[in-house]
Amino acid sequence: MKEIFAGLPWWVKWVAVPVVLIVVFGGLIGSLVGFIVGLLFKILVAVALIAGVIYLVRRFNGSSSSSSKSEW
Repeated sequence: MKEIFAGLPWWVKWVAVPVVLIVVFGGLIGSLVGFIVGLLFKILVAVALIAGVIYLVRRFNGSSSSSSKSEW
C-alpha cells in the first residue's frame, strides 16, 4: 500500500482519499451509526420501562398486602 501512495502529494493522501471514501461509503456509515443509536435508544427505553414496572410492583405489593415474599 505504501508503494501506491509513495509518489503522490500529501493532499491526495490526507484530503482527496478520505473525501472519496466518505462520498462512496457515507450512506453506509450513516445507516450504521443510525442503527446503533436507534438500538441503544430502544435498549434504554426497555430498561427504563422494566425498572418502572419493578418499582411499581414492589411499591404496591408491599403496601396493599401483608403477605410474605415467598408466595411468588
